[in-house]
Amino acid sequence: MHELIAEFIGTFLLILLGNGVVANVVLRDTKGNNGGWIVISLGWGLGVFVGVAVAGPVSGAHINPAVTVGLAAAGLFPWSKVVVFIVAQMAGAATGATMVWLYYRHHFNRTDDPAKQLACYCTTPAIRKFGNNFISETTGTFVLIFVVLYIAEPALTLGGNIEVKLGLGTLGALPVSLLVTAIGLSLGGTTGYAINPARDLAPRIMHSVLPMMHKGKSDWSYSWIPVAGPVTGALLAAFLYMILQKTVI
Repeated sequence: MHELIAEFIGTFLLILLGNGVVANVVLRDTKGNNGGWIVISLGWGLGVFVGVAVAGPVSGAHINPAVTVGLAAAGLFPWSKVVVFIVAQMAGAATGATMVWLYYRHHFNRTDDPAKQLACYCTTPAIRKFGNNFISETTGTFVLIFVVLYIAEPALTLGGNIEVKLGLGTLGALPVSLLVTAIGLSLGGTTGYAINPARDLAPRIMHSVLPMMHKGKSDWSYSWIPVAGPVTGALLAAFLYMILQKTVI
């Protein structure tokens, strides 16, 4: 239960700060309006830093279903915990998205562009080509998970009752935040780099139910890509990791 609470809080903070920086940049009459892509990428990276710093010591700070699935596929996390971890992450993301709406609600109502409102919740492609969009999300998540797997694996086998918590937190909060920032700056321009199914799907659900003036559609026809792409990237990273480990051994 402590691990699930940590995943909930860590993902909540990630979405609160990550979607919060998008709202600050794109909504009307905010202090950060038109801050640009570098501000958004840095804000998301620092959001990861905060989420990992809080959840890392307790759960390993997966705060991302793709991380959970990737670790499980590589044999570093029990499959029996995957579903409950993802439920906690989705709940935290939905709560974080709701808090962003409460925090910026007057700015949402002053923003008459539905696309900008939607951007504060979930990702949309710069060029709508589902094949390329899928490859973008797969590639970005592959980079994230492969680095996590290759650096986070414990070098020592610990005896007794000591349990190593694997996840983003194993890297340390600062390195993983820099990793996510690098992905955003280098690979985020095509789809907005969801690289996290909970980061996209849960806020998209909240966008569809929360009351806002000038609200448009939630673009459900695209919603499968920020889910399927990250899961595919995580599985590919786990597969390559296991091949390389067998080769080394």
